[in-house]
Amino acid sequence: MKIERNIYLNKIIDSRHNGMIKIVTGVRRSGKSYLLFNLFSDWLKEHGIDEKHIIKIDLEDRRNKFLRDPDNLLEHIDSKMVDDKMYYILIDEIQLVEEFEDVLNSYLKIENADVYVTGSNARFLSKDVITTFRGRGEEIKVFPLNFREYMSMSDKSVELSFEEFMTYGGLPQVLEYSSEERKSEYLKALFAETYITDIKERYNVKNDEELEILIDIISSGIGGLTNPTKLANTFVSEKKVKLSDKTIKAYLDYICDSFLVEKVQRYDVKGKKYIDTPYKYYFVDMGLRNARLNFRQLEKAHMMENIIYNELRVRGFNVDVGIVPTIIRDKEGNRKRISYEIDFICNKGNKRYYIQSAYRMNNEEKVRQEENSLRNVTDSFKKIIVVGNPILVERDNSGITTISIYDFLMKDNSLEL
Repeated sequence: MKIERNIYLNKIIDSRHNGMIKIVTGVRRSGKSYLLFNLFSDWLKEHGIDEKHIIKIDLEDRRNKFLRDPDNLLEHIDSKMVDDKMYYILIDEIQLVEEFEDVLNSYLKIENADVYVTGSNARFLSKDVITTFRGRGEEIKVFPLNFREYMSMSDKSVELSFEEFMTYGGLPQVLEYSSEERKSEYLKALFAETYITDIKERYNVKNDEELEILIDIISSGIGGLTNPTKLANTFVSEKKVKLSDKTIKAYLDYICDSFLVEKVQRYDVKGKKYIDTPYKYYFVDMGLRNARLNFRQLEKAHMMENIIYNELRVRGFNVDVGIVPTIIRDKEGNRKRISYEIDFICNKGNKRYYIQSAYRMNNEEKVRQEENSLRNVTDSFKKIIVVGNPILVERDNSGITTISIYDFLMKDNSLEL
C-alpha cells in the first residue's frame, strides 16, 4: 500500500542541498520513516541518484543497536562515502543516539553530505531545533493523514469515509485493518503501550495515574477553554485528587511535547493582543483521542472542529482562537459588554481567514449564533463557516462564505471558493 504524502515530500525536495539538517518530526506512527525511507528515497532514485549514495539507517532496528553509539555511527556513515558525489544520509529515530547533535553537526561542513533525520522526542520541537542547531536545522513536521490522503486509499463514499475518519483517524496503519474491532484494538494499544510509556519514561513521571487522568480530561474536553487552575479544580471535584496547577502545567507540556496534542492561544481581534489564559487543546489525530475514551463521547460537532484545526495546521497556517469584544444593548436598552468567539483565526504570510465550525445550522437562531462573531470583525479578511452537511457554496451580503466540510477538506483551494 503506497500512500502519497506530497505535502511533506515536496517540502523535503525543496529543502535539498540547503546546508541545513532536515529534521522530520511528528507523533509516532504518523509516517515519518515511510516518508524518508520510501517516498523520498524513491524520488531520489527516480531522479538519477545511485542507491549507493542513499545511506539509510534505521536506529529502531535492534540489528543496528551498535550504531546508537555516536562514534560507531560516524564511522559507519564515513565508510559509505567513497567519492565526491552527493550523499543523502537518512537516519530514523536519531534521538536514540547519545550526543546526536555532534554527529549531525559533523556533516554540516561536508559539501557532499545532505542529512535528513526523524525524531519522536521532545528535543525536536521547533524551539529545540533552533537552540540545538543554532540556525542550521530545519524542522519539517509531519501530521497523520489528512482527509484527502485518507480518501486516496478509500473505496467508500466521501460521506462514509468521513464518518470513519472522524472515528478512527488518519494514522496510516489504521488503513491496513478492515474491521472496526482491529482498528479500535490497534489505536488503544498504541496509546497505552507507546505514547503513554514514552511520556512516562522520557520525563520520569512518578504519578502515573494522575497523568492518565489528565489525558482523559483533555480528551473529553477538546475544543473547550481550560487552564491549569481549572483543571486542578476538576481533579478535586470529579476525581477527588489534589494536584497542583504547577504539576498540571508540566504534564500538559509533556503531552504537547509528545506531539499528541497542540495548545491554542486566544487572540483579541479588536485589541490585537493575545490573552494569556485559558487555552484550547486539540488532538493531532481523532482516532487516538477516541481510543483514549474507548470510543465513547463521539460528539461530532467537537470532532469536526478538531479535524478542521488539524487541516489548517497541515496547510501550514498558524492558528489561534479569536475573541471579538463587542458592546450590545440588552432588552432594557442598557449597554453591555460581551465577547463573541471565533473558532479559528488562521494566518500564513499576509493571508488571514476567520473560520467557524458549525456541524449543523438547522434554524435561524443557530445561523445568527455562528455569524455574530464574524459580523463583528471589521477588517476585510475572508470569513468562512464550515458546516457538516453537503451544500453548495453560499455567500451572503455580509461577505460570509458557507461551505461543506467535504469541500473544505477535499479541495486545495477551499478557502478561496
